[in-house]
Amino acid sequence: MDKSFSDLKNGKKVYFASDFHLGVPDEETSRKREARIVEWLDFIKKDASVIFLVGDIFDFWFEYKHSVPKGFIRFLGKVAELSDNGISIIFYTGNHDMWMSDYFPIELNVTLERQPKDYLIGNKTFHIGHGDGLGPGDRQYKILKKVFANRACQWLFQWLHPNLGMGIAKAWSKQSRAYNENSDGSFDAENEWILTYCKNIEENCHYDYYVFGHRHLPIDYSLNERSRYINLGEWVTQFNYGEFDGTIFHLKKFEIG
Repeated sequence: MDKSFSDLKNGKKVYFASDFHLGVPDEETSRKREARIVEWLDFIKKDASVIFLVGDIFDFWFEYKHSVPKGFIRFLGKVAELSDNGISIIFYTGNHDMWMSDYFPIELNVTLERQPKDYLIGNKTFHIGHGDGLGPGDRQYKILKKVFANRACQWLFQWLHPNLGMGIAKAWSKQSRAYNENSDGSFDAENEWILTYCKNIEENCHYDYYVFGHRHLPIDYSLNERSRYINLGEWVTQFNYGEFDGTIFHLKKFEIG
């Protein structure tokens, strides 16, 4: 296991969410979504031991040497508050916010992850990641991801004026988001690339839960009698999240009180 959170005492729980896509489609709509996310974080802080934010939290993020994208201050402040109060926060980069560096670890004391990781939580084993580029197919994106993750390309991008760079990035994000959304809400197990990835791993190494985002579709699928593939859905329209109490994983929807 990469890390263990095996000791969940006094009713503490572990929470999961992904694909907030803060920043789209416009400032007003994003601000309303941000307020709902902050309300959810306030709702879970009473019993949260660990919070996994599983990628595409921002629709685009690029850290320059001395600056970060403006906005999202309410969300960032809430993350800092929870971290300061002893709640562990694990932040996965997604395909929309992969250009993160050290701002979150240094300023917010958040653990940053870029690849799927293994965890022991309670007495259950988890394999957790964002989900982009996993499994068969999607070759064009896999090539683009290697380009975007290349340090030389990131170094060149930082020399673009932010107005130009952000414009290019938003155009790419819009195309990528539309490609990965499942607009009719259907689930085809035979063509679910992340599910295929999980099945291949399960053949050689057992995990109780495989937890991913990226697909914008809430999924709770039994791989076998002992393993489940969970996809967390998104917060643009659905507001789904995962809750694990040390024994059972529940996929829920956050309703405003």
